[in-house]
Amino acid sequence: MRSLSLTFALMATPALAADKPFFSLANTDFIVLLGFLLFIGILIYFKVPGMITGLLDKRAEDIRAELDEARKLREEAQTVLASYERKQREVQSQADEIVAHARDEAALAAEQAKADIAASIERRLQAAEDRIASAQASALRDVRDSATEIAMAAAAEVIGKQMDAARADSLIDDAIATVDAKLH
Repeated sequence: MRSLSLTFALMATPALAADKPFFSLANTDFIVLLGFLLFIGILIYFKVPGMITGLLDKRAEDIRAELDEARKLREEAQTVLASYERKQREVQSQADEIVAHARDEAALAAEQAKADIAASIERRLQAAEDRIASAQASALRDVRDSATEIAMAAAAEVIGKQMDAARADSLIDDAIATVDAKLH
């Protein structure tokens, strides 16, 4: 491959069109060619192409290692992402359960409050009915007492008008005899 490059370099030189012979030290193109070949020879002698190839191989190996590490980091990141997504789903399901439980408890508390209110209303109605019944009984007693007093007053007045002194004495004597008979 080197000889092919050298052949193409010699064939493509503008020195072939020059007036002076090409292989002369007076021809600057020949001198430049000799300097170039000497430079290439020195590079080959000191194994510069091998060092460049080694550096390129080392750089390629470093890039390959970085790509492998990036791939590993990507896989780890995907694993962590999947873990966080799973945890997020678990937390979401727990939150949904908590909300559903809170709704159920709120519904039960509302039903209990309704039942408590209904019981309270029932107790108050019963207490009001008891007070009404007590007031009715008291009013009936008052009416009976008043009727009794009025009836007694009317009877006393009627008896007082019909009663004379002899008859009163006879009733008193009868009452004393009845009491005397019951006591002895």
